[in-house]
Amino acid sequence: MRSFFGFLICAAILLLAIACGKTENVQGHSLYDQHCASCHFEEGTGLRQLMPPLAGSDYLRDQQKEVVRSIRYGLAGPIQVNGITYNEVMPGNKELSEFQIVNIVNYINQAWGNDYGRISVEDTRRWLAE
Repeated sequence: MRSFFGFLICAAILLLAIACGKTENVQGHSLYDQHCASCHFEEGTGLRQLMPPLAGSDYLRDQQKEVVRSIRYGLAGPIQVNGITYNEVMPGNKELSEFQIVNIVNYINQAWGNDYGRISVEDTRRWLAE
């Protein structure tokens, strides 16, 4: 009986250790669904030449500062994503906190096969102040 409880305790510790540090960006996913998915869609595919894709996006990969700033302040004027020019206005989300923006960007940086790293709150604060 003692060995059975010892086994259960070891199994629980092992499961916690495996899960520790792994996140599925739950808050970022929820915020994305609420604020971004209506234009960029659930799978980050965008809409033809109207709304740029986020999945596999070279702009997202290479322009993290501009992505953060466009979430807060919006975006007007042409941008090029994966060789295609997009020129629709993106409204800003001034009500989003720095932490919420970080969560959104970290979610989209890892969603849909993207592997674009993570940003920090410090980076976000600096980029928003520029």
